[in-house]
Amino acid sequence: MPDTPCLVSISRTLAGLDGAASVITMSGVVQRVQQVLPSVRADLEDLVRIPSVWADPARRDEVARSAEAVAKLLSDAGLPDVKIVSEGGAPAVIAHYPAPAGAPTVLLYAHHDVQPEGDPTQWNSAPFEPQERDGRLYGRGTADDKAGIATHLAAIRAFDGTPPVGVTVFVEGEEESGSPSLGALLDAHRDALAADVIVIADSDNWSTETPALTVSLRGLADCVVEVATLDHGLHSGLWGGVVPDALSVLVRLLASLHDDAGNVAVAGLHEASAADVDRGEGWVREESGLLDGVSEIGSGSVVQRMWAKPAITVIGIDTTPIDKSSNTLIPRARAKISMRVAPGGDARAHLDALTRHLEKHTPWGAQVTVTPGDVGQPYAIDATGPVYDAARAAFRQAWGTDPVDMGMGGSIPFIAEFAAAFPAATILVTGVEDPATQAHSINESLHLGVFEKAATAEALLLERLGQLDR
Repeated sequence: MPDTPCLVSISRTLAGLDGAASVITMSGVVQRVQQVLPSVRADLEDLVRIPSVWADPARRDEVARSAEAVAKLLSDAGLPDVKIVSEGGAPAVIAHYPAPAGAPTVLLYAHHDVQPEGDPTQWNSAPFEPQERDGRLYGRGTADDKAGIATHLAAIRAFDGTPPVGVTVFVEGEEESGSPSLGALLDAHRDALAADVIVIADSDNWSTETPALTVSLRGLADCVVEVATLDHGLHSGLWGGVVPDALSVLVRLLASLHDDAGNVAVAGLHEASAADVDRGEGWVREESGLLDGVSEIGSGSVVQRMWAKPAITVIGIDTTPIDKSSNTLIPRARAKISMRVAPGGDARAHLDALTRHLEKHTPWGAQVTVTPGDVGQPYAIDATGPVYDAARAAFRQAWGTDPVDMGMGGSIPFIAEFAAAFPAATILVTGVEDPATQAHSINESLHLGVFEKAATAEALLLERLGQLDR
């Protein structure tokens, strides 16, 4: 097929990208991005108004409506082959523009599903009605990740729908639910999704003034642990002090997961190394919202703890709620535990280690059951070669400064799936978020200056990839 990605040719060297003619071309790209941004922002706001929460069964129709809206935007932008697909999960959109002769094909990824909004009364404005305040656009999905869709849309429109490389846009619909059908999508549509370069626009930047290329991500594993001490509840006055209650057992068990300094105390977990970068003093407290008197936990540099060490968090407990409590020894209690796995570690092996720890440290002979949950592998990227050279040059021109190679404490497990499905492709992890975005939280927002620079950088990247020596 004439537009089949040339997976071998991506190792070609860059030619003439810093010459005068190149600068003139790049300046034109920047101007065209500026021209299309107002219409792209309007389309982004329309997408944000669709509450596409796949995790909420009552909103499945809204997710379908969101996919239809994305498909129409890509079709109207000039991509000739657009389809909505599903392999037993949420609807995804695949749109394709064939590569000119000898040019690489670039896969642009984003997702159109969003996190639940939580309590709307905690938002400063309606979560699904975008509102601009102080240079930021507020609303659920403004940044994570409908701004990723808008970034791709701006880059395509900047070339009037005829980019200098082949472009495949893949917009997933269930990333916020762990992408359970992504493997089936990659298998079923492998030929349509094959590319030389994969750009995943779902990450962070170092600051609003400094871009970043994400080069490592922690993996994820979770489980539910249940402890039982009794076959029925007992009067706490008659039996308290003699018979253990399940909640006290659970509390002691969960406390065993960390040492007194807050380091993870589970044996056999992997630790990697992080880049020698720092934002200076006080930024953790400022950006995280630590309350007065609350200290950081763990040892080592901040980036080492955030990017390269394992982390364990108790994210939920099932027990008797306070308003229904009585003077009763609770017979059973359970908790959900989330673990982040450092790059280079194996998430399944780490889940096994966590399970062994829980079984070994359950006090007083209580019965313990550990039910494994989701597993997503960590990933580290070799950020060298001509594609990364082109990306850094594009970021430098769009932002006015070099990007930082940063790790990500969070997990994007599907990156490992893409790498396994397309081992010859170069993967770039970019994004439109910044430290104040508050993705997944209340008052999520998009910094509009970051959005402009991210869209400009992506358009410049496509231009530079189109100038690879053929």
